Amino acid sequence: MSTSYQVADGVAVISLTNPPVNGLGLSTRAGIVDGVNQANADDSVKAIVIIGSGKVFCGGADIREFGTPAAFATPGLHLTIETIEKSSKPVIAAVHGVVMGGGLELALGCHYRVMTSGVQVALPEVNIGLIPGGGGTQRLPRVLPVELCLQMVTTGMSVPSDKLAKVPGQQLIAKMIDGDLLAGAKAFALEVADVRPMPLVRHLAVPAVADAELFNKARADMAKARRGLVSPQRCIDAVEIAAQTPDIDVGIQKELDIFKVIMVGPQAKAMQHAFFGERAASKIPDVPDNTPVRDVKNVAVIGAGTMGGGITMCFLNAGIPVTLLEMKQEAIDRGVGIIRKNYEAQVAKGKLAQEKYEQRMSLLKTSLSYDDIAQADMVIEAVFENMGVKSEVFAKLDAVMKQGAILASNTSTLDVDKIAEVTSRPGDVVGLHFFSPANVMRLLEVVRSKHTAKDVMATVMQVAKKIKKVAVVSGVCDGFIGNRMFEQYTRQAFFLVQEGATVQQVDKAAEAFGFAMGPFRVGDLAGNDIGYAIRQRRSIEKPDVVYSKVGDAVCELGRYGQKVGKGWYDYEAGKREPVPSAEVQAAIDQVRADQGITARAISDEEIVDRLVLSMVNEGALILEEGIANKASDIDMVYLTGYGFPLAWGGPMLYADLMGLSKVVEKMTHFAANPHDDQAFWTPAPLLVKLADAGKTFN
Repeated sequence: MSTSYQVADGVAVISLTNPPVNGLGLSTRAGIVDGVNQANADDSVKAIVIIGSGKVFCGGADIREFGTPAAFATPGLHLTIETIEKSSKPVIAAVHGVVMGGGLELALGCHYRVMTSGVQVALPEVNIGLIPGGGGTQRLPRVLPVELCLQMVTTGMSVPSDKLAKVPGQQLIAKMIDGDLLAGAKAFALEVADVRPMPLVRHLAVPAVADAELFNKARADMAKARRGLVSPQRCIDAVEIAAQTPDIDVGIQKELDIFKVIMVGPQAKAMQHAFFGERAASKIPDVPDNTPVRDVKNVAVIGAGTMGGGITMCFLNAGIPVTLLEMKQEAIDRGVGIIRKNYEAQVAKGKLAQEKYEQRMSLLKTSLSYDDIAQADMVIEAVFENMGVKSEVFAKLDAVMKQGAILASNTSTLDVDKIAEVTSRPGDVVGLHFFSPANVMRLLEVVRSKHTAKDVMATVMQVAKKIKKVAVVSGVCDGFIGNRMFEQYTRQAFFLVQEGATVQQVDKAAEAFGFAMGPFRVGDLAGNDIGYAIRQRRSIEKPDVVYSKVGDAVCELGRYGQKVGKGWYDYEAGKREPVPSAEVQAAIDQVRADQGITARAISDEEIVDRLVLSMVNEGALILEEGIANKASDIDMVYLTGYGFPLAWGGPMLYADLMGLSKVVEKMTHFAANPHDDQAFWTPAPLLVKLADAGKTFN
């Protein structure tokens, strides 16, 4: 049993002992039911306390049981809660640390709930494509205002117990406990032991809601905030059922009906894939969890530009001191000024306390001399993306940095093996590819060179967690995982326009699929000159790679994007939306004429297939080459760094859901297109192998 049972002073104490978060696995559920039944049969017991061992009360379902028979075995959560509700003696949930998901539903089934300060209270099921399935959407609106319940269930946000205790009319928390929780809970249990009738949440009514407008507004807000996701909308449906259904058993059954439908849907699969994929990304096959790590108590960042400033903020936010190095004082002043401006904007919006801002800035030092960073535990260069420049920086670092320091490059495409070989300590060198804006984007590509030591890998993965990044390991290749695949995506965008689609059509099709921005809007935002420079380099390094001429034609008109007011679109002052460009269309028409191409109608379905499956095929090659450890790592790169729609779980899972044999069939069809790169559409050997075997990437 993942519980323990003790009786003292007339109180039975059932302790949840299923680390790390006391998940409600089968053994835990059975232990609760047995404990309640045992206490009810013992005349010496006057009341029952359920408490969590360790640092939390209960974090919800035991994710280790997902997809196994144990998840649905008796007693289930509903029966466990029913046993508590039918207890002849009061059951008190003594809550500390965290009470989430099924843990909160369990507590809501108890007669009373007492909590310590700082408990994080949440129903986060929406974030794995589900709704609460243990009565949470029916009981929570009976103890908290409906508006607050809607916020909690549609976003999964956690609310501190201190805040909830002050909500007018709340009936969630019977008492806040100062000092020892168990002692306080037992004392409270004896106070209420003889109170009859015993209070139950199921006997409370949902406070009257003014009208349906509250739910309509919630639906509209979620349609914008969580575009394309089903689970937030179904959460709203379930809370509305609670407001409109006096009989809680009817409401609970309807909640369960919704839960069962979306549980087997593709979005739930995709979002759970993302949930588990994020945790799996930190596991490196040949770097055991017990690998010793190096101390990283202070960091140096070289380059105070956009990337360097953003990287600096990541560490300041985590309470890690940073020395920011530049070659000129004006560059330092400009970079620090932008950091201050970013923090001040957060303070103005109420997202950051003034004292927190001052505390973070106090951790920042600046310097114009490499000597001042010699004792840093880790240094990250964020200078111009040029091998010559970076090699010069790493030669200096090799000369000045203390032994054992980790030397990291923020390169997005360059060969980390070669960068490491500039130094006399290549084992200390690693790529840390942050994504812009670095203080916002969650993805961190950790580029492992053939030299990088295992303890360096273990250390940077640990540091990534401290600065709240999703770290995904990539081997060394041009563009690593993300940019290597994204190049195929943009290549296809160009081919599609060359063949007859419009710029706007391609962007709208991508956005309808779920991308936040289409490929041409992304190009204008990032700067079209970046891709132009890469294509110039590739024309020398890889002359066999075929590109459409439309990208170069647009760049040769000086249309580099938003920074110059014109790219694939025109950008007019005062207008939020970009404007289609006649000049761009004329350039595209000229390319078609030069290539002898007659424009044809292209469906949105073909646009999406070619954009996404081009990434899938490249992803299969990346897996085959060992650049990525597993398919879910590729999906995490795209979900956290490139805006791939969460509803599809990443490009590799999207292919799995489509069926790999169907993917091969579509690619074979695209390979017959005379105006595309026909060689590229030859399905990767791994893709063919898996399709033939009826298997999937994940």
